[in-house]
Amino acid sequence: MIGLNDIQDARSRIVGHIISTPLVCSPALSDICGVAVGLKLEHYQTTGSFKLRGATNAILELSEAERARGVVAASTGNHGRALSHAARAVGSRATICMSRLVPENKVSEVRRLGADVRIIGNSQDDAQEEVERLVAENGLVMLPAFDHPAIVAGQGTIGLEIVEAMPDVTTVLVPLSGGGLAAGVAAAVKALRPNAKVIGLTMERGAAMKASLDAGGPVLVEEFPSLADSLGGGIGLDNKVTFATCRALLDDVVLLSEREIAAGIRHAYAREREILEGAGAVGIAALIANKIAVLRGPVALVLSGRNIDMDMHRRIVNGMSNSVGQET
Repeated sequence: MIGLNDIQDARSRIVGHIISTPLVCSPALSDICGVAVGLKLEHYQTTGSFKLRGATNAILELSEAERARGVVAASTGNHGRALSHAARAVGSRATICMSRLVPENKVSEVRRLGADVRIIGNSQDDAQEEVERLVAENGLVMLPAFDHPAIVAGQGTIGLEIVEAMPDVTTVLVPLSGGGLAAGVAAAVKALRPNAKVIGLTMERGAAMKASLDAGGPVLVEEFPSLADSLGGGIGLDNKVTFATCRALLDDVVLLSEREIAAGIRHAYAREREILEGAGAVGIAALIANKIAVLRGPVALVLSGRNIDMDMHRRIVNGMSNSVGQET
């Protein structure tokens, strides 16, 4: 598993390439929960999500020869955007494979950054098959969205910053998909504050890490459209890093309905004055829906991304039906 030294090395490597985001108090959530609640504003990163940390760390670990070959990844959008940005910054080129479930606003941003975009199939697993073909046939270097030591270590730098900003943190709420963010944050927080609880948050439908943890090993899941589209996709049947780390370090996994996620997006906008995508709002959603069984404070929650289609955002904050067929 990734250790504290790996995360500290990643921090030294990516400093100057990413933003050390603020952790700010939320008076509204603190009043609702009865404990101090801090928001880690990771959606302030240059590419609009935390993914820039891991992607930058992974790119900077490559040799010049590897960068010259080009990098490739499957993505639900935010990793693709981050990897494209990081690759362009060092003179490399990214190829990003995405399924038809990825929102167009995320696809267009990846293209804007100069990546070669491939739209493949209806799932993250379909996109991953194209990645593996490109690695085998074209010699590209695969830098996956989550199951890679350098990616996990880069995301873990968020955990270092949380503990520095909130030394007495007792509960950390982290969005959970393939587990790169949750594994990295948990590794950092548990190394520095062993008694703190780290809880993963994800959507009810197609929660691959939750299903895998329940099964005792990686399993395939069907993907569904969701407001938390960034949390979709499998964890890989040959998962080498994130499954074991999440199994060892996460204290709980909480599932959220589409209605609850929408309520989190609305609260973020109306009370926190923040625009968040569904995945970025799951921490808020869990708190206002009272989904954390035993809540001890101070609490830190990671607002992981802001890359939502703004037409959808307007529909959600106005209480209208969303585009995934769920009432909000």
